[in-house]
Amino acid sequence: MTPAGSASDHPARSPAVWLGLLLVMLAAGMAIPGQGRINAELSAHTGDPYLSALISFVTGLLLVCLIALCAPAGRRAVSRVVPAFRSGAVKWWYLLAGCVGGYFVLTQTLTIGMIGVAVFTVAVVTGQTIGGLLWDRIGLGPAGRRRISPMRVLGAALTVLAVLWAVSPQLAGADRGLLWLLLVILPFSGGFLNAAQQAVNGHQAAAYRSPIPATLFNFAAGSALLLLVWLGKLLLAGGVPGELPTVWWYYIGGPLGVVFIALGAVLVTKVGVLIAAMGMIAGQLLGSLLLDLLVPAPGSMVTAATVLGTVMTLLAVVVASLPDLMRGRGPGGR
Repeated sequence: MTPAGSASDHPARSPAVWLGLLLVMLAAGMAIPGQGRINAELSAHTGDPYLSALISFVTGLLLVCLIALCAPAGRRAVSRVVPAFRSGAVKWWYLLAGCVGGYFVLTQTLTIGMIGVAVFTVAVVTGQTIGGLLWDRIGLGPAGRRRISPMRVLGAALTVLAVLWAVSPQLAGADRGLLWLLLVILPFSGGFLNAAQQAVNGHQAAAYRSPIPATLFNFAAGSALLLLVWLGKLLLAGGVPGELPTVWWYYIGGPLGVVFIALGAVLVTKVGVLIAAMGMIAGQLLGSLLLDLLVPAPGSMVTAATVLGTVMTLLAVVVASLPDLMRGRGPGGR
């Protein structure tokens, strides 16, 4: 873990470089709505959300295994794993980061039907932004400790408000009892831990000089956890899965998850946990908006609040990034 004292210890980047990184953040985040839509279709077909989550992780694992074993860059990256462990650059518990992904999928499966997609999204984003601030502050990410500046706090607050605004048309009519509150805590904790997962993945990506091994370990750990959960569900509730669908695109949810995990692992080494989380949140909203416009699902709606809230998330990323952009423009820039 880098013993940096504050964000000012990190090099400034030009606006052009930050724009490029923002585009990568958006691309990573846009993979998640597509994955969610595909997994929902697979779950509806199989009648088993636990099985659909397991299939998503296993297909992602198979893809990463193929890359790690067949691509020269993948083999070189895997060869650096043992030296990284021996040097102490990677701790054994980093390999458990993928369990967070499995936990996140479980919170999605267990809560969305009762609290709705909108509340789930707000809870996750709030957890991700608070987690991003905290993990950056304590230095969990590969960039070391980053100061909680007013602009970063403002950007984080704008992100939560933007998402709340974007999903506000879907928030009416929620039953807000004690059970509702307890259910909201699950996706909040999933988002909070997801920010830590990205930080740990960033450490691995930096140590291996590639995101491939970290992505492989993430999908292996997540698949193992979801397999245990699914087998436990079969033992307790019974029910043998029916015939799997033959539609090919039902199985690309895992590869989309690979895009999210791999790009996220690289991004936190470049911009820190908070900015990476905020940029990918903006990408998630943008991806959801595009899906609702181009391939609308039953019950989906696009309103002015949805569009303006999505735009506001992009503004929030810019606001939180301003200290890094301004630092190189003269002494005392930060």
